[in-house]
Amino acid sequence: MNAAAELVLDLAPAPTGVRKDIGEPEGRSAVTTMEVISRALAANTDFNVVARLMELHERWEATQARKAFDAAIASAKAEIPPIIKNRHVGFASKNGGARTDYKHEDLAEIARTVDPILGKYGLSYRYETEQAPNAVTVSCILAHRDGHFTRTSLTAGHDNSGNKNSIQAVGSTITYLQRYTLKAALGLSASHDDDGKAAGGEEDAYLSDDQQQDLQDLIIQTGADPVALLKYLKVDTLKDIYVSRLEDVKKIILSKRGRA
Repeated sequence: MNAAAELVLDLAPAPTGVRKDIGEPEGRSAVTTMEVISRALAANTDFNVVARLMELHERWEATQARKAFDAAIASAKAEIPPIIKNRHVGFASKNGGARTDYKHEDLAEIARTVDPILGKYGLSYRYETEQAPNAVTVSCILAHRDGHFTRTSLTAGHDNSGNKNSIQAVGSTITYLQRYTLKAALGLSASHDDDGKAAGGEEDAYLSDDQQQDLQDLIIQTGADPVALLKYLKVDTLKDIYVSRLEDVKKIILSKRGRA
């Protein structure tokens, strides 16, 4: 047994019902590590032993803070609802390609949804940004009031879509990364994401005019019921269909050939 452990045992109170010293409250079952350290200092204990006790105390505090953080995250996530996609983005390609259309939730909407819940459980977040040639790194620091925190970082190039100038391109990337680092830090479901196009992919972009016309032609050719189709797809118009669903929609139309 090392000196620190021996000191802890020596300074710890006796079992319930037995007083180690006259005047010590009967029934006390434990002392804090800081009390042990205070007693050690008062007893002129060797500095190395005190240092070891301080180290043990810091480790204990870190463990307790991590447990509190994990519990707070679990409670907060149970209350965070799906984020409403409140923004529509649409612009023509610089190179004459297909028009870009998608919906997503902006940073303000995410904050409006999660901030009250995070605050309820002692959680907060902040951002740090690092600039590199043609790229930006954003880190989201998610912290609990007891001191534990996590850092989630993402890096992306400047967003030159939509005819942005150089400053707007950097600002757009920072905002985009702020949204995604926060969602990643909180573990929000990727199924709520709708702006894969902003990251350079085709996921969840809306159908282009040509794609909508192709579906309209296919509906006419097969004699499918357009009203029933839209109801089945749970959309109001063909332009509300995502590119990622295009092939499946075509199969549905073909399967209903002649059933109108």
